[in-house]
Amino acid sequence: MAALGWLTPRRRSATARSVLAGEAAAEAARKSSQELEALEALHGTAPAAEPDFPVAGDDRAAAFFDLDNTVMQGAAIFHFGRGLYKRKFFQRRELARFAWQQAWFRLAGVEDPEHMQDARDSALSIVKGHRVAELMSIGEEIYDEYMAERIWPGTRALAQAHLDAGQKVWLVTAAPVETATIIARRLGLTGALGTVAESVDGVYTGKLVGEPLHGPAKAEAVRALAHAEGLDLTRCAAYSDSHNDIPMLSLVGHPYAINPDAKLRKHARAREWRLRDSRTGRKAAKVGIPAAAGVGAIAGGTAAAVALHRRRR
Repeated sequence: MAALGWLTPRRRSATARSVLAGEAAAEAARKSSQELEALEALHGTAPAAEPDFPVAGDDRAAAFFDLDNTVMQGAAIFHFGRGLYKRKFFQRRELARFAWQQAWFRLAGVEDPEHMQDARDSALSIVKGHRVAELMSIGEEIYDEYMAERIWPGTRALAQAHLDAGQKVWLVTAAPVETATIIARRLGLTGALGTVAESVDGVYTGKLVGEPLHGPAKAEAVRALAHAEGLDLTRCAAYSDSHNDIPMLSLVGHPYAINPDAKLRKHARAREWRLRDSRTGRKAAKVGIPAAAGVGAIAGGTAAAVALHRRRR
């Protein structure tokens, strides 16, 4: 794998890279949202009904949802990697790494920065030289194959409540913005803020714009989008499972901890944030195992990783 010096540019501080990543994600999200609105206007999509909650008609309020383990069980980038392997974008040893990372993510229920960074690095090297349009088309297929059945019904209902109230709903994720945009569109959401990979003339260069949209960069993206959209963040809501998203949750007036990891649960309780858990079982609530996956699914993911490891040996 080529040196990744571009991930830590010498002339930019970590804060500057977060701001750049956030602004790039906000711009990409607004562009995709405007395209979707144009399509809806063309086909005459009817407005949704407005329930009592959230507050209907407040056009200065919006909702921001983390993706991995909040809206969808597991990590989108791992499911995407599985789909690319099926299409022979890379070899079995890379799949073994994806499988092990996904099994770990399921068991721990939290994001490991090293695993997530490794997955992003792998994805960037894999897509380098491919056309954006090609990956978007493949992403549609991968959503149907691996992601659609992993959407948490409870979280989807929360997002729909905001949409029914006339509010915009955005995904905010470290996953590639193209993948996030596909998921947002399939769920009927407004759009997505995601990690922006550099492309020239529609071809991926293997580099990022700024840095992955993770932690503080998510907060910067939400702040930039809110400013561009004329939103009042004190009237907005944000939802996440991870303590890494505390900066984003702290920006809004209505933060929600969804399927929270232990650190976020503790933080949320101390600040009297609302908690919701789509998982089942008391043990899952305590340690963060996504029990809705079932013991069999967890064991299956682990077994797959072990089996691939043995084959390599």
